[in-house]
Amino acid sequence: MDSDPSSSVSVSPTKQEGDYVTSITEEHETTCWGCGLLLIISPYAPVFKCGWCGAITNHNARKYDNKYFWLRRLRDRFFVIILLLFMLFIIGSGVWAIYPVVFSKGYFYGTFHMTITVILSVATLSTYVLAAFRSPGAPPRISWGSYPTMGRGGLMDYTFCNVCSNPKSPNTHHCRSCGMCVLDMDHHCPFIGNCVGAGNHRSFILFLMSAVTSTFYVSIMSSYILYQIWPPLRHIPSVKLTWSTIFKYLTESALPFLISVESLPLRGFVLIYLFFASASVAIGLAVLLWQQICFIYEGKTYLSHLNSNGNDDVEEKDCQNIVRFFGCSNPATRYLLSFWNFKKSHKK
Repeated sequence: MDSDPSSSVSVSPTKQEGDYVTSITEEHETTCWGCGLLLIISPYAPVFKCGWCGAITNHNARKYDNKYFWLRRLRDRFFVIILLLFMLFIIGSGVWAIYPVVFSKGYFYGTFHMTITVILSVATLSTYVLAAFRSPGAPPRISWGSYPTMGRGGLMDYTFCNVCSNPKSPNTHHCRSCGMCVLDMDHHCPFIGNCVGAGNHRSFILFLMSAVTSTFYVSIMSSYILYQIWPPLRHIPSVKLTWSTIFKYLTESALPFLISVESLPLRGFVLIYLFFASASVAIGLAVLLWQQICFIYEGKTYLSHLNSNGNDDVEEKDCQNIVRFFGCSNPATRYLLSFWNFKKSHKK
């Protein structure tokens, strides 16, 4: 039962036939953490909601143990260092293995591709640093704990974080790895050593976009240069391709191909590694990016998607969610999106 600030706890002394009068014990009384008012509840109701401020109290909420917090932070920082070294290795080895051959094709050709490399490298590293070291977004501080300060409905659906000892809004989650409550938390990513939340979600998406573009570019360029420096791959007979001719060509060229691998220079092995490493990373990051864009389009985060239990009717799916996420205020963008929504509504 919820309490009202103007009411007092009392038991009627009158007794009629068939009525039973019982006293209210201490276990039936509790105090709302949000407004401090005294509430009378059932002893079998560990979770209750205050009728005045709307705060939710959960007596069964357990306080997380921060005993191994330093170990989780050390693990995250280790992943950040490893990933930074991997990106620097891809950039450095790519420049060493690719661009001597590219510049041999022509100065303008080499300068053009070097410019693309610099732009993609700076964009990927800068967005990664922003996503890794920017605060994921702390919830706003609000006054709580006393009835005159907290008005009616001021803490609607808020819960209390036992670790941070502060109110927690419905779209806020506590991360045990970061040791803080994160506003609009999407997930905790160990590869950036940080949570993805309201403060760095946009930087994380931009990092995924630049990383997918960069790795795809590296895979294309490494395969092209490998094709240039590996002569046996260029001698393909110009015959009609059938299953028999393909099988015959593969059997006849298998031995020369293996022999050519033995004489392949170090640059060729680096190019092989760059191709497979960049292609596999590009596929994995592209899948993650597509999932993130779908959640943004639906107006959700990964955690809210898990908490919805498959109910997709709550949030409105619209391209405006993507526009609001990236902060696009261009009138032309709004016009294109309104035209898209107009066509989509007429197709139904």
